[in-house]
Amino acid sequence: MAVGLAITSEGGQYYNGKVTPFVVLSCIVAATGGLIFGYDIGISGGVTSMEPFLKKFFPGVYTKMREDTKVSNYCKFDSQLLTTFTSSLYIAGLIASLFASSVTRAFGRKASILVGGTAFLAGSALGGAAFNIYMLIFGRVLLGIGIGFANQSVPLYLSEMAPPKHRGAFNIGFQVCLAIGVLSANLLNYGTQKIKGGWGWRISLAMAAAPASILTVGALFMPETPNSIIQRSNDPQKAKRMLQRVRGTADVEAELNDLIRASSISKTINHPFKKIIQRKYRPQLVMAILIPFFQQVTGINIIGLYAPVLLRTLKLSESASLLLSAVVTGGIGTVLTIISMILVDKLGRKILFLVGGIQMFVSQVIIGSIMAAELGDHGGFSEGYAYLILVLVCVYSAGFSYSWGPLAWLVPSEIFPLEIRSAGQSITVAVCLVFIFFTAQTFLAMLCHFKAGIFFFFGGWVMVMTTFMHLFLPETKNVPIEQMDKVWRQHWFWKKYVGEVDEEG
Repeated sequence: MAVGLAITSEGGQYYNGKVTPFVVLSCIVAATGGLIFGYDIGISGGVTSMEPFLKKFFPGVYTKMREDTKVSNYCKFDSQLLTTFTSSLYIAGLIASLFASSVTRAFGRKASILVGGTAFLAGSALGGAAFNIYMLIFGRVLLGIGIGFANQSVPLYLSEMAPPKHRGAFNIGFQVCLAIGVLSANLLNYGTQKIKGGWGWRISLAMAAAPASILTVGALFMPETPNSIIQRSNDPQKAKRMLQRVRGTADVEAELNDLIRASSISKTINHPFKKIIQRKYRPQLVMAILIPFFQQVTGINIIGLYAPVLLRTLKLSESASLLLSAVVTGGIGTVLTIISMILVDKLGRKILFLVGGIQMFVSQVIIGSIMAAELGDHGGFSEGYAYLILVLVCVYSAGFSYSWGPLAWLVPSEIFPLEIRSAGQSITVAVCLVFIFFTAQTFLAMLCHFKAGIFFFFGGWVMVMTTFMHLFLPETKNVPIEQMDKVWRQHWFWKKYVGEVDEEG
C-alpha cells in the first residue's frame, strides 16, 4: 500500500508524493548492485585463505603457511602476487568508474547499471574456469569494470528515485545488499572449502554470476529516473509522466520545476570534470574525495578483505576462520545496516557518523592493545583472548555497519547538483577504489611490519574523520536533492565559498 506524504524543505517548497510499490520495486532491483560488490569482498578474503587455491596459484604463500614455522604470525600471507590478484579488480574499477560518468550522463543511469552487470557476469565465468594466474587476474579485471559502473550509477539511481523524506533509507538499500553479498559469499566459502578434491574455490568464484544475473536482468526492466530523462532530452512532459508514476500523484509541479531548473543549468555544461573544480563546488568536491578516503582508512578492510587471514593468524583452523568471518562481516553487518536504514532519516547522517566513529575507535584501540601484549611473532593466543578479540571485532563491525558503511555511499550521492552529479559520483567511486587498491596492496606488508600497531594506525584515522564530519558536514536529511545547495550556503564554514560565489553571480 502506498504511503502518502508531503515533503517540505526549509524554503517552504513542498513536494507531493507517495512511497509507491513501483518506486520500491525499482529501487530494490537497482540496490542489488551492492550484491556484486559485497559478494566480491567476501569471496576474495575467503578464497585467498583456502589451501587448494593457494597451492595452485600462490605456492610460495602456501609453503610459508604450512611449512615455514620461522615466519612471523604477521607475515605468513605477505605476497605481492597474492595482493595483485586481490587488488587488480579495484584498479580496473577505478578506470571504469571514470568512463561510467560519461555513459551515465549521456545514456542514463539504467545503461551504466546494465554495463556493470554484464561485465561482472563475464568476469565471474572467467574466474570460475581459470587454470592459470593470467585467467584469474583477467577475470578480476572484468569484475572490476562491473563494479566501477555499478558503484557509479546505482547510488545515483537510488537517490534520484527516492522521495526526499525517505532518501536515506532507500539509498542504504545499496549497503544492505552489499552486506548480504558479504554474508552469502562467506557462507558459501565455508561450504565450498569442505569439498573434497580441492576445487571448491571454483564454485565460490563462479557463483558471482548469481548476483550479476539478478542485476543484469533487472536492469532491462527498470525505469529511468526522471532526473536523467530531463537531463538527456528536451521533453519535460516525458519526465513529468515518469515523475507522476514514481511519486503516485498527478501533482508533481513543484518537483518538476526544480528538475527543469537543474536540467537547464546542466545542459550549459559540456565538461563537468572541469566544472567541479570551480570554487562554488568546493564543498562537494572536498566531500567526494575525503568521504571515500576516510571510509577506506577506517580499517574495515582488515575485517572485510582479509578477515579469514586475520582469524588464521589467531590460530583458528581454516574451517573456523571462514565461518567466523561469515558471522562477523556478514551477519552483523546486515543487521546493523538495516537498523541504519531505519534511523538515518529520523536521527540524521551526522549523529550516526559520530556515534559509529567513537565505537570503532574504542574497539580498535582495545584490539591493538591486546594483540600487542599477547601475540608475538611466534606462538598464539590463549582461547580466552582469541574470543575476546572476536567480540571486539564484532563491536567494530557493528559500528562501521550503521555509520561509515552505508553513509559513505549515501552522502556523496545526494550532495551534488545535477550538472556535476555524474562526475562527482565518479570521483567518489574512483577515490574509493584507489584507496581499496592501495590498502589491498599494502595491508599484508603493513601487518607484517606494523604488527599490532596497525590497529592504532587505523584508529587514529577514525578519530580524525569523526572530528572532520562533525565539524564540516551539514545535515542533509529530508532536503530535496535538487535543493541541496541550500545546506552549503547555511553552513558556518562552506558559506564563504558557496555564498560568496552566489553573491558575485
